[in-house]
Amino acid sequence: MFDEIMQKFEGSPSQQAVIRLLLERGFSVNDDGRVVSGSIEIPNTQIAREIDVDRRVVDSTTDAILADEELRRIFQNISSIPSLMDLAPVLDLNVLTVNVNDADQPGIVATVTTMLAENDISIRQTVSEDPEFTDEPRLYIVTDDDVPGDVLNELKNLDFVHKIELK
Repeated sequence: MFDEIMQKFEGSPSQQAVIRLLLERGFSVNDDGRVVSGSIEIPNTQIAREIDVDRRVVDSTTDAILADEELRRIFQNISSIPSLMDLAPVLDLNVLTVNVNDADQPGIVATVTTMLAENDISIRQTVSEDPEFTDEPRLYIVTDDDVPGDVLNELKNLDFVHKIELK
């Protein structure tokens, strides 16, 4: 799906940058063509400044989104979720990041979370990036407890795991 969305803007890398930002941040586009988070409007100048494009690029991108029924359905229904990942150090939590070889393989989340649960590791939050919307999707698991080395080794030895990071 991500590739299909980006193809609609293949002639404009600047518009693709706007699309990427909207998807990464979970920003919507309302009926007036304004970028919003929930009901809070985000000025197009702020969006433009963030990705170093002209404000008119943001305007033309939101116009194109509203003109395309498929894009309209996507970008009017997207939303963000609060993440504990950046707060983890402040809240004394741990973040386990799992990079996988094939994110489309079924059972990744279930296997990893089951392994943690079987080792009495409490999970506060799980975020799985969608392989349709990002080039290198990752699984992030925020835990209350430290993940012991032997569990990390077990996780690393799973067939689908490419790399493990712990913060």
